[in-house]
Amino acid sequence: MAAATAAGAAAAAAAVSLIACYLLFRNRSTKVPWAPTVRSSCASGRRTRRRGLVEAIGNTPLIRINSLSDATGCEILGKAEFLNPGGSVKDRVAVKIIEEALESGELTCGGTVTEGSAGSTAISLATVAPAYGCRCHVVIPDDAAIEKSQIIEALGATVERVRPVSITHRDHFVNIARRRALEANKLAAVQTQTNGLVHVDSKTAYDKLATMQRESNRTQNNDPSHVSAQMPRSGKCNPSSDSKGGFFADQFENMANYRAHYEWTGPEIWEQTKGSLDAFVAAAGTGGTIAGVSRYLKEKNKSIRCFLMDPPGSGLFNKVTRGVMYTKEEAEGKRLKNPFDTITEGIGINRVTRNFMMAELDGAYRGTDREAVEMSRFLLRNDGLFVGSSSAMNCVGAVRVARDLGPGHTIVTVLCDSGMRHLSKFFNDQYLADHGLTPTATGLEFLDK
Repeated sequence: MAAATAAGAAAAAAAVSLIACYLLFRNRSTKVPWAPTVRSSCASGRRTRRRGLVEAIGNTPLIRINSLSDATGCEILGKAEFLNPGGSVKDRVAVKIIEEALESGELTCGGTVTEGSAGSTAISLATVAPAYGCRCHVVIPDDAAIEKSQIIEALGATVERVRPVSITHRDHFVNIARRRALEANKLAAVQTQTNGLVHVDSKTAYDKLATMQRESNRTQNNDPSHVSAQMPRSGKCNPSSDSKGGFFADQFENMANYRAHYEWTGPEIWEQTKGSLDAFVAAAGTGGTIAGVSRYLKEKNKSIRCFLMDPPGSGLFNKVTRGVMYTKEEAEGKRLKNPFDTITEGIGINRVTRNFMMAELDGAYRGTDREAVEMSRFLLRNDGLFVGSSSAMNCVGAVRVARDLGPGHTIVTVLCDSGMRHLSKFFNDQYLADHGLTPTATGLEFLDK
């Protein structure tokens, strides 16, 4: 009996010990603020339901990039924007631009959103527009990866591929997109009087607009097969309803771009790190991401340092560091056909946009195409991260910042999109070989200078 009592006491003591250990470890805080919380049950771990596509955008995870963190002694975190429904950070911008346009009356249900884009914003607009009952028309430079325009067409939007020219040229893809919105508005104004009421023949107007677009493509010697005669049917509007004209999204100058990141991305980064970060670094195209995030973080904590990462051919590095918009590729006799002498897409620019003017920066770094290519392969080999060219360039910047600040700091950057929309160029072995960019590095030695 005594032995049984002793055994029972031992078992009880062991049970109490196990319960105590469980409670201790269950309630223990995680080592870093951005680490996921351990869930106590399967039920509580289920993902909250989202009502429709739009609500699924945002709240992307902040990923510790293990290889870069271990190599630098810093915590390098990437905001995984490639996990948005449309596959990039531009989903946020598309939502904000369309919602503000609908609220202001510049865009109405059934209207056509037009945009000039190198790819990601166009894909996001084509993804999001139908959720608001709108159509989408995109003008894209023909040197962008072909899969981007194929994705946009598959999403039901109209695509025009045009030659890359200076922004000052009337046929720059952004300027053409602006004209398409005006044309849509003019065609929507083709009216007939019915019982004293204004009536718009939407089918006729839309057919005329598609014809004008095809003629424009032939004039510019582009492949007419790139133009789709179909647009997505609205999920919220009667597709046979009257035409509502066009709205030019104007991602470069529309401040909704900046506000999307100031009101949305920036606060998410702050909450996910619990304010425990030392620096933020990102490249800029329209400037919306770096402007919105940097300004928000600086307002929360002035000591957080924010940096630009600039690709070849862009003048923003000199603008930030010297106050002058200049790049060596623009020197007399050396200007290339494409102002941006880089294989990266969606980043780099030779003018200051309204969005970029809102950025609060402490400095800038300059990267190369080789560094971006090597970084993308390094991340794929060591972390399983299959990221696009701008994401790779951002990670180059994160390592530069980490090395300058020294071990023990936390640096956040943005993983803008995945490599899935960069297969024909950035992840094409033959294309890289033709440009002398075949990756050869085994580690991060390509960043050693």
